[in-house]
Amino acid sequence: MTRLHHYDDLGTARFVTFSCFMRAPSLTLPNAMPILAHELARARQAHGFLLLGYVFMPEHVHLVLLPPERMKLGYVVGEIKSRSAREYFATVPIGPMDATHVFWQRRCYDHNCRTPGTVREKILYCHNNPVKRGLAADPSDWIWSSHNAYLGKADVPLAVEAIPL
Repeated sequence: MTRLHHYDDLGTARFVTFSCFMRAPSLTLPNAMPILAHELARARQAHGFLLLGYVFMPEHVHLVLLPPERMKLGYVVGEIKSRSAREYFATVPIGPMDATHVFWQRRCYDHNCRTPGTVREKILYCHNNPVKRGLAADPSDWIWSSHNAYLGKADVPLAVEAIPL
């Protein structure tokens, strides 16, 4: 398997995508999204990145974040995935056939957002993804995105460092 390169330390926001194992809709399982939100908040505090936007879909996640200098994105995303999977599997009964349970697909995709326009474009992409997929009629109907935080609502899964859209 070829190694994916993450171009860290460019001082740019990053658009990150990672998927559930075999693109299964695992994030629809009970407590999966709250666990992911908790681990993302923990990683944010531990590593000091700014969360500009996000969406949790049934089988994948998009994040728009601004990492601090010297943060290794691949390591941090791996930590979020590992901790959220362990936490999820700790909350569900595992039967004998589930000895090789896997929650996340290996790797992640990231894109350096080199302009403010690209950052806005990726955040709006996150907000509109549930509508495009037919999961919501309006972006505000999908609670697992940063859209409602941008509207100033307080009851959101994760606060964001909002930028002008």
